Amino acid sequence: MLLALDTATRTLSLALHDGTAIYAEHTWQSDSHHTVELLPAIQGALRQARLTPRDLTHLAVAQGPGSFNGLRVGFSAAQSLALALNLPLIAIPTLDIVAAGQPPLPERLIAFAQAGRGRLCGAAYAWSAEGGWQASSPTAIEAPEALFARLSAPHSPTRVAGEADRAVDAAIDALNATQARRLALASPAWALRRASFLAELAWARFRAGEQGDPLRVAPFYLHQPGVPHP
Repeated sequence: MLLALDTATRTLSLALHDGTAIYAEHTWQSDSHHTVELLPAIQGALRQARLTPRDLTHLAVAQGPGSFNGLRVGFSAAQSLALALNLPLIAIPTLDIVAAGQPPLPERLIAFAQAGRGRLCGAAYAWSAEGGWQASSPTAIEAPEALFARLSAPHSPTRVAGEADRAVDAAIDALNATQARRLALASPAWALRRASFLAELAWARFRAGEQGDPLRVAPFYLHQPGVPHP
């Protein structure tokens, strides 16, 4: 049984996934109360699934980018469990989790997450039948309109998915009004960053032979534009 934890932003999510089925999943909005909310949520999910921590065999955590405190809480919980129970741990980039929730599309995808101070972190993705959604640009952190202008293709359709707010809506409207961009925002249900997708990405890497050393995983903090995707 794999426990997946995503605390990268104010959207928190956890899931219990055995590689075949989802036993529990909980996704919610937290007002920076990650520390006090995460452990009870883990305990509640295990209880609902009639499991104990000893039933866990694998762990996964959202790697970032994201908020410093949010990532710190997720990594602290995941590494503590991994070391206490002698379990493998894999970290998955936050934007890969967003992208994994999107259906196969011929157009470009921009996956993003809130970065604070009116900025977004985001990257472009392209779909392939062999590998699914794969990052096709470095991860950048910018104001919404600048980020979408940088990552979208002129005169070509682009899907945008992530934690949208009014600034995101305004940026998409402004770019579409120029007639040089064709951006479509994914609905909130499609854009929700769910830990079940994190779990499935982690299972794929475990099955490919990755060992998941909990002492070697590290969060990805994005502070400046143009920092490469991990």
